[in-house]
Amino acid sequence: MENNLLAEKVKSIIEQIRPYLQADGGDIEFVELTSDNIVKVKLQGACGSCPHAKVTLKQGVESTIKEHLPEIVRVEDVVLGF
Repeated sequence: MENNLLAEKVKSIIEQIRPYLQADGGDIEFVELTSDNIVKVKLQGACGSCPHAKVTLKQGVESTIKEHLPEIVRVEDVVLGF
Protein backbone atom coordinates (compact mmCIF):
# COMPACT_ATOMS: atom_id res chain seq x y z
CA MET A 1 0.00 0.00 0.00
CA GLU A 2 2.82 2.41 0.84
CA ASN A 3 4.30 1.91 -2.64
CA ASN A 4 0.97 2.96 -4.18
CA LEU A 5 1.01 6.21 -2.20
CA LEU A 6 4.58 6.90 -3.28
CA ALA A 7 3.66 6.16 -6.91
CA GLU A 8 0.82 8.68 -6.69
CA LYS A 9 3.21 11.30 -5.34
CA VAL A 10 5.64 10.58 -8.21
CA LYS A 11 2.81 10.93 -10.74
CA SER A 12 1.84 14.26 -9.20
CA ILE A 13 5.39 15.59 -9.58
CA ILE A 14 5.57 14.34 -13.16
CA GLU A 15 2.34 16.24 -13.90
CA GLN A 16 4.03 19.41 -12.63
CA ILE A 17 7.10 18.78 -14.84
CA ARG A 18 5.09 17.84 -17.95
CA PRO A 19 4.29 21.42 -19.13
CA TYR A 20 8.00 22.26 -19.32
CA LEU A 21 8.69 19.26 -21.52
CA GLN A 22 5.60 19.94 -23.64
CA ALA A 23 6.80 23.51 -24.22
CA ASP A 24 9.81 22.00 -26.02
CA GLY A 25 7.70 19.55 -28.03
CA GLY A 26 8.21 16.59 -25.70
CA ASP A 27 6.32 14.75 -23.04
CA ILE A 28 6.77 12.20 -20.29
CA GLU A 29 4.69 9.20 -19.25
CA PHE A 30 4.88 7.44 -15.89
CA VAL A 31 5.36 3.70 -16.44
CA GLU A 32 5.97 2.22 -12.99
CA LEU A 33 7.54 2.51 -9.59
CA THR A 34 9.53 -0.63 -8.82
CA SER A 35 9.66 -2.26 -5.40
CA ASP A 36 13.19 -0.87 -4.95
CA ASN A 37 11.97 2.73 -5.58
CA ILE A 38 13.17 3.15 -9.15
CA VAL A 39 10.84 5.29 -11.23
CA LYS A 40 10.41 4.15 -14.83
CA VAL A 41 9.18 6.70 -17.34
CA LYS A 42 8.88 7.00 -21.09
CA LEU A 43 10.11 10.20 -22.72
CA GLN A 44 7.98 11.02 -25.74
CA GLY A 45 7.85 13.39 -28.68
CA ALA A 46 10.91 15.57 -29.09
CA CYS A 47 12.23 14.28 -25.74
CA GLY A 48 12.30 10.74 -27.06
CA SER A 49 14.80 11.56 -29.79
CA CYS A 50 16.57 14.62 -28.37
CA PRO A 51 20.32 14.26 -27.84
CA HIS A 52 19.86 16.05 -24.52
CA ALA A 53 17.25 13.57 -23.25
CA LYS A 54 19.64 12.01 -20.73
CA VAL A 55 20.44 15.44 -19.27
CA THR A 56 16.73 16.30 -19.14
CA LEU A 57 15.97 13.01 -17.45
CA LYS A 58 18.74 13.16 -14.83
CA GLN A 59 19.08 16.89 -14.12
CA GLY A 60 15.47 17.83 -14.69
CA VAL A 61 13.10 14.99 -13.96
CA GLU A 62 15.17 12.88 -11.56
CA SER A 63 16.53 15.77 -9.54
CA THR A 64 13.04 17.28 -9.13
CA ILE A 65 11.49 13.99 -8.04
CA LYS A 66 14.33 13.19 -5.63
CA GLU A 67 14.18 16.71 -4.18
CA HIS A 68 10.57 16.08 -3.12
CA LEU A 69 10.84 12.33 -2.54
CA PRO A 70 14.36 11.46 -1.34
CA GLU A 71 13.41 7.78 -1.04
CA ILE A 72 13.44 7.52 -4.83
CA VAL A 73 16.67 5.83 -5.95
CA ARG A 74 16.69 6.98 -9.59
CA VAL A 75 14.58 7.64 -12.67
CA GLU A 76 15.04 5.54 -15.81
CA ASP A 77 13.68 5.92 -19.32
CA VAL A 78 12.30 2.56 -20.44
CA VAL A 79 12.93 3.33 -24.12
CA LEU A 80 16.40 4.84 -23.93
CA GLY A 81 17.59 2.58 -21.14
CA PHE A 82 18.86 5.26 -18.73
